[in-house]
Amino acid sequence: MKLTKLIKNGIKNLAINKMRTGLAILGIVIGIGSVIALVSMGEASKVSVQAQIQSIGSNLLTVSPGSTSSGGVRSAMGGATTLTNEDAQALKSSSEITLIKNVSPEYQGRSQIIAGKNNTNTTVIGVEPVYADVRKIIVSSGNFINTQHLSGMSKVAVIGPTTAEDLFGLEVDPVGQTIRINGKSFQVIGVAKSKGGSSLQNQDDRVYIPLTTAQKQVFGVKHLTSIALEAVSEEVMTEAQNQVGFFLLNRHNIDEVASADFRIMSQSDILETASEITGTFTTLLSGIAAISLVVGGIGIMNIMLMSVTERTREIGLRKALGAKKKTIISQFLVESMILTFVGGMIGIVIGITGFYIYSQVSGMAFVVTIPSVLLAYLAGIPPVKQQICSQSKLYDTNKAEMVRVSNHRST
Repeated sequence: MKLTKLIKNGIKNLAINKMRTGLAILGIVIGIGSVIALVSMGEASKVSVQAQIQSIGSNLLTVSPGSTSSGGVRSAMGGATTLTNEDAQALKSSSEITLIKNVSPEYQGRSQIIAGKNNTNTTVIGVEPVYADVRKIIVSSGNFINTQHLSGMSKVAVIGPTTAEDLFGLEVDPVGQTIRINGKSFQVIGVAKSKGGSSLQNQDDRVYIPLTTAQKQVFGVKHLTSIALEAVSEEVMTEAQNQVGFFLLNRHNIDEVASADFRIMSQSDILETASEITGTFTTLLSGIAAISLVVGGIGIMNIMLMSVTERTREIGLRKALGAKKKTIISQFLVESMILTFVGGMIGIVIGITGFYIYSQVSGMAFVVTIPSVLLAYLAGIPPVKQQICSQSKLYDTNKAEMVRVSNHRST
């Protein structure tokens, strides 16, 4: 039988029970729509993180306290106190450091920020004036922290646009307003220009204060959480990383690189790590969404088996009239493929549309890649395979019906 005839018969048979056909298609629609929407969300998160990292600059190195052994023996990142102001000052003044043009010591912590009746919990970063150049911070209103603020341990702050909106709304100009950080009053002297946010971090939801004020008055510490280094050019990143690494090893009296109490990461290292995280996130979302495809496939399989059972007389009559087993199996297989194809097409449209609406509401980048669509359709193959396996039941059904028809004729 020609394929066009099989398709026409399949559509006709499926139209007999519209409710059952619609429910079977719904499972595939939900499954494929979910895969496309969630994979696209993961890809958009990846693009957002990459854009943020690249916006900081491709010639940036970040020194963090603690160590991470490649063999996984020890990891002391986060709570270590091995980086100090003296390390940063030595990097600035040493004649050995020739490939670094800017050094920005930083201390970062979280704190409750209060402005009038509003409050928010966000990241507070103690910085020096050079931070704005190294991290590519642009002030849209007011001014950034200067050397007088640093030397005088001034209680001044520059806030991100998200923090400004949380504390003051859209109607009030934050510059000149007072906020409280850890119970201490700070005057807002500037609002940073938006740099965007992601699932990993939001660079717009931050508060910048003088490093001396952060260490001595807010957090009560003497160490640094990081030192940002701006290399003279992107071409010398590897050499600059090695130069800084050996310099700090000598300062800390450490002989073996594996025993280093600090870690230096370039933007490419950070980008690779972020890509791995978002990639894992995307895979997890895809796996969760694929479960609904499996459920939809099982639904189609059960409905087709029910259809086989209901149409045993038709199958027997076709066999009696000379229809081949291959032709009969093909008819049911085409019907299951029609269900899967139609559900897939509707699912693609719903998945893309749903993610587009979400991206417009959330501000996330709208990214729909061809692999995400192919993944969704490839994930729809198992339901069809299940149908092929389920057709094995037809053989016994056909034989039984043939015997019944033959007996009926003989009587």
